[in-house]
Amino acid sequence: MNSLLHDYSTGILDNAQPPCLSLYQPTSRHHPDNQQDPIRFRNLLKELEGALRKGYPAHDPRSILRPFDELAQNRDFWNHTLDGLAIFAAPDRFRVYTLPRPVKELTIVAESFHIKPLIRFLQTGDRYQVLGVSRERICLFEGNRDTMHELELDPAVPRTPSEASRGEAKELHVSAWTSTAGAPGVHFSKGSRSDIEDNDATGFLRAVDRAVLEHYSRPTRQPLILAALPENQSFFRGITRNPFLIPDEVTVYPDAVTIDVLRKRAWAAMEPHYDTRLDGLVEMFGTARSKELGDDDLERVAASAVAARVGTLLTEADRHIPGRFDQETGAIVLGGSVVDDVLDDIAELVLKNGGQVVIVPREHMPTQTGIAAIYRF
Repeated sequence: MNSLLHDYSTGILDNAQPPCLSLYQPTSRHHPDNQQDPIRFRNLLKELEGALRKGYPAHDPRSILRPFDELAQNRDFWNHTLDGLAIFAAPDRFRVYTLPRPVKELTIVAESFHIKPLIRFLQTGDRYQVLGVSRERICLFEGNRDTMHELELDPAVPRTPSEASRGEAKELHVSAWTSTAGAPGVHFSKGSRSDIEDNDATGFLRAVDRAVLEHYSRPTRQPLILAALPENQSFFRGITRNPFLIPDEVTVYPDAVTIDVLRKRAWAAMEPHYDTRLDGLVEMFGTARSKELGDDDLERVAASAVAARVGTLLTEADRHIPGRFDQETGAIVLGGSVVDDVLDDIAELVLKNGGQVVIVPREHMPTQTGIAAIYRF
């Protein structure tokens, strides 16, 4: 199965030779509901073939649809789907992605792939990291609303107390005592077993805290969620100096639950912060528009995207404006025989120019046009 994060970051979905076919379908994880998925898939293939014949009559539809037909007959694939499916095909490529959240049924044949439904998976606005902490080991995850994966730790991050203390001299514990003759003395020892364990854990977690801050939190600026048993929550919070650690928590060590359960609990902790961030972006847009640095006019935003003026673009989730957008001139032609989603194409260009794109639920969207741009200048 193809990796969406890898393919997107390496540009595999860019600059495909048209015609470019995009198919989205909700799927079911379990029997017997998933028995209907191949049937719905074949119906969507008929839609793709019709659009392909209409928009590209000179192109042989069977050559580009052959991989779809093979997938339709792959029983093992349909027995191991998740909640959604996205497939992209062009004469020079065919990519299949199973998605951990449902998507609306959609087929588009156009000059480029339709990626807007995927931007929510890829955008940084709802991303976070989860630090799993016990006194014996740690682990680190990265995720968003829909996906999560464990990170391979940088060598500078100690995974266990022995790694943290390797090469360091053991600290001696000093206690005062009095001789039988009444003269004061000093006794050196390694302390009690519990003292040693607490000291080792403190040193370990301080080292973890410093390394995670330096190698993960500061470079990404992502919120950090602590996943630990309650006693380790308070222990680590008394040590940490990481300003990206949020107060909301997951009160379990990650290996006690599945990664999907961990993701759900982490998102429950993260969602209020995400909503606050959305509210902040909406307020930022209002302020920018009052200074003529924000716009919701589709044609003006398109022209500004071509000029690389758009720093942040808010687009309405599930909003589709059929048409074509020329990424060289900024010209928009609505409708037509070969159409894509204008919002999708503008978002793609903003991302290419280093801007951020945030897919906003309809109830949070600050405009009626489905788009809101905050300009760099």
